Amino acid sequence: MSQLLTLEVPDNARPVRLPTERGVFAAFDVVPDGQVPARATALLVPGFMGSKEDFLPVLPSLSNGGVRVLAIDGRGQHETGGASSEPSYSRDDLASDLVAIAKHVNGPVHLVGHSYGGILARAAVLTTQGDPSLWASVTFMNFGPSGVSSWQRERLQLLLSVIDSMTLADMWPFVRNKEASAPPGVEIFLEQRWLRNNPMQLAAAAEQMLNEPDETPQLARLSIPKSVISGTPDETWVPEEVERMAHDLGASFARIEGGGHSPNVHRPAETASALLDFWLSHQKAAAA
Repeated sequence: MSQLLTLEVPDNARPVRLPTERGVFAAFDVVPDGQVPARATALLVPGFMGSKEDFLPVLPSLSNGGVRVLAIDGRGQHETGGASSEPSYSRDDLASDLVAIAKHVNGPVHLVGHSYGGILARAAVLTTQGDPSLWASVTFMNFGPSGVSSWQRERLQLLLSVIDSMTLADMWPFVRNKEASAPPGVEIFLEQRWLRNNPMQLAAAAEQMLNEPDETPQLARLSIPKSVISGTPDETWVPEEVERMAHDLGASFARIEGGGHSPNVHRPAETASALLDFWLSHQKAAAA
């Protein structure tokens, strides 16, 4: 579960609704102020039980670096809800949502998938064969080559065993991160966010995290620029496997010590720096 330490929203972050051919998605749209020229657009995809708020700590630095940022709630998450009248939570359908958002903002976008969001980001890139009109690059943050670690598997299997028989409110005391401390207002938000999730989406995501195949070879064959960020320590995807995936992809790699599973929260300056360095270096290479 993503841990939040603050809900402070930057002044230039506008809560928006993105109308796409796949439905309407809640997002923060962060546009650089007039003092910094806009040089790129990034699409940030949260993980399991996450939301656009997970990226709040990195938004100011990314915006100051000249990047327009869209941080979204995925289908079934928080303020997006079902997105359309007949929602599906299959991996391929959720990946198609990302394609639709990229089209809506007239890509290409720098795509970033955190944790479970990495599953969807990879599927979106593979489905479109790395289409350069959609994707300027793809970054995986604390996401490994296939299914989650054995420790996380036990937690997901437990969730799946009770999700049809317990309400989300009854489940909250068991899923909240008891070892983490957060300001009272953030704790209230985390509970409210959990209650707004769609149980069908949670179950589908849990199944996908348990059964995700290793599609590293297929992705490695695509020419799209790739990077991997690994916050450590992490119990969801083993950091050694994350680094090995980066090597097999020929991707840029950044290890962020002390970042844990959410380096965007615990080490936002280092995370934003790694993203900007990667994005802007590839833009310079493309322009050369």
